[in-house]
Amino acid sequence: MQWLMRFRILWGIHKSFHNIHPAPSQLRCRSLSEIGAPRWNDYEVPEEFNFASCVLDYWAQMEKEGKRGPNPAFWWVNGQGDEVKWSFREIADLTRRTANILTQTCGLQQGDLLALILPRVPEWWLVAVGCMRTGIIFMPATIMLKAKDILYRLQMSKAKGIVTTDTLASDVDSMASECPSLKTKLLVSDHSREGWLDFRSLVKSASPEHTCIKSKTMDPMVIFFTSGTTGFPKMAKHSHGLALQPSFPASRKIRSLKTSDVSWCLSDSGWILATMGTLVEPWTAGCTVFIHHLPQFDTKVIIQALLKYPINQFYGAPSIFRMILQQDFTSIRFPALEHCCTGGEVLWPKDQEEWKRRTGLLLYNVYGQSETGIICATLREMKIKPGFLGKASPPYDVQVIDDKGSILPPNTEGNIGIRIKPARPVTLFMCYEGNPEKTAEVERGDFFNTGDRGMMDEEGYICFLGRSDDIINASGYRIGPAEVESALMEHPAVAESAVVSSPDPIRGEVVKAFIVLTPQFLSHDKDQLTKELQDHVKSVTAPYKYPRKVEFVPDLPKTITGKIKRKELQKKEKGQM
Repeated sequence: MQWLMRFRILWGIHKSFHNIHPAPSQLRCRSLSEIGAPRWNDYEVPEEFNFASCVLDYWAQMEKEGKRGPNPAFWWVNGQGDEVKWSFREIADLTRRTANILTQTCGLQQGDLLALILPRVPEWWLVAVGCMRTGIIFMPATIMLKAKDILYRLQMSKAKGIVTTDTLASDVDSMASECPSLKTKLLVSDHSREGWLDFRSLVKSASPEHTCIKSKTMDPMVIFFTSGTTGFPKMAKHSHGLALQPSFPASRKIRSLKTSDVSWCLSDSGWILATMGTLVEPWTAGCTVFIHHLPQFDTKVIIQALLKYPINQFYGAPSIFRMILQQDFTSIRFPALEHCCTGGEVLWPKDQEEWKRRTGLLLYNVYGQSETGIICATLREMKIKPGFLGKASPPYDVQVIDDKGSILPPNTEGNIGIRIKPARPVTLFMCYEGNPEKTAEVERGDFFNTGDRGMMDEEGYICFLGRSDDIINASGYRIGPAEVESALMEHPAVAESAVVSSPDPIRGEVVKAFIVLTPQFLSHDKDQLTKELQDHVKSVTAPYKYPRKVEFVPDLPKTITGKIKRKELQKKEKGQM
């Protein structure tokens, strides 16, 4: 890590920035009078687009011309007092070096696949952008993967390269013989390892001279492995068009980022939210990306960071905000924080209300998938409707459809769908790589079926009701877990809840709720409290939805970013663990 902090000295010696390529004039002229990155209308698709050259290099050029302020483009910290700050010019230099490593040293070519399995370390951003510059398709993945998960991804993708840390290097070595396509291995570590290329040493000596490929907008850029709610994870392949999304006017209004903003998106580096929320979206706006290494999820560290650093834009899963609220304070004011945004799972109205009461800040909802990027959102200029995700975000035309693809009337439960005919949105995934059957399965008439259940009101606001494959079928009644969780969260005894199906010899399956109690209810009689919670659910929603089984737990299993691992609870309930 020391080389990263010393890079400013290296950069000062080697100021060869004559190879920076500003955005083409036909793109630059689309900027508003205020300095800003190129932007298009909500449905315009340029023939060629590459985020590295059209956006990142644009901001590097603006810095060179003195047209962007002194704020860093990238600001990374950890719990040991280390800190890395890079300007756009430095990122441009480093990512060109990375591009040369990938092509010249590793021998990778445009269209090759590279597995990117790193924690929140600065090299993740260098490799991701380096891949964009070269046309190498990168595949982010969480560092929480086990050996069998990595093997599955390498074999399914036929990846020719991998970038990871020494924590996972031994697992990769143990399976290398089963992955004949794997030709090159890059290690991000302060220590060397036999059979691996040392990324940190290579980047110091690599040439900063590199010409970005002229990628077509519809050329492949990245593959995200879906969460595998049904079966094994699928490979959702996206084009460079995905990185266009934050350039559309409607998308820019979601967070209204400015060059002076400091944005912290707390996402695991393996998810689409990391690619979009910690790289593409903030750098499209020319603002500062703030990253805390945070190897283990720690609510106190998050609060301290929000108090210490000038972070004014914060983006994370609802569970993160919920855990902050569980800390012992009646009110708290984060000095710089202005806008809070959440997505990735259900946001309960109770948490929205409590967040506003205790912090003085509104909490806005965003909804998307690995296949789509952002589908809909509550913009800063829109009213917040508790229990609703927001409205469709162009270029998407979002409707609630039946199983045949017909549009349903307002306030009718159905599948959340995105129109793909006559024109497929450029930001929608291209296909499930190597799986045309699954790609065809998600098409319903003129729509892509997201697999999520929901309804739309008369104003166009969309309500999420649960995954189609999470739906609980009890005695013929279809029950969405989100509906039951929402009802439970209204009771003062419930701090957190997760609802799954539980096998039942008579009904097939019934609703079971795992509940974390608030401190003041910990000493209450559990049998009496169970009945009280069941009666409460019956009183606020259809009685058949109430949890017939209740289990009180000290905490719920969560990912490193704080999302509840419902599938883990479901497997446990079905006796698969």
